[in-house]
Amino acid sequence: MFEIGWSELMLIGIVALIVIGPKELPSVLRTVGRTVGKLRRMAGEFQGQFQEALREADIADMRKEITDITDTARSSFTSVGAGEMFDPLKSIREEIRATVESAAKPKTEVADAAAGVGAPVAPLGALVPPPPEDPLPPPVFPPAPVAAPIEPSLSAAIPSAPAATPAPGTTPAPSTSQQ
Repeated sequence: MFEIGWSELMLIGIVALIVIGPKELPSVLRTVGRTVGKLRRMAGEFQGQFQEALREADIADMRKEITDITDTARSSFTSVGAGEMFDPLKSIREEIRATVESAAKPKTEVADAAAGVGAPVAPLGALVPPPPEDPLPPPVFPPAPVAAPIEPSLSAAIPSAPAATPAPGTTPAPSTSQQ
């Protein structure tokens, strides 16, 4: 906001030295420092009080919102009636009972039609058919394909090397591999 540089401060100091004098300058500077400190404290207190007022206003707004919500909730409960408060267990119990009764009703009508209108209703367990006596037969799989014949070993497939020729003057030995 106020930009005071070193040159302005030196100018103010020289003027103060000339006007006030070197004897009185330290006491004047002390007094000016105390006054500036008091002004800063007062500004801080004012700012703190202002912030406190803002917090109180916010708290008052929050209290008003909470009372509005509670009043709305009370009015909705009183419109339902004192004896008819919302009971989640009761509502779940009624839903289950209605579902069971609606599931049992068509089965009893079928039993009435089969036995006659005035016939007593059979219990639910009697209406369920018994499980089949024979379970499903095991699946039948086609026979596995026959494996291809095993090929002869590699030694039979490779022709044998020709017999070594005997050295001159020697007789060949009879071959034992040919039988």
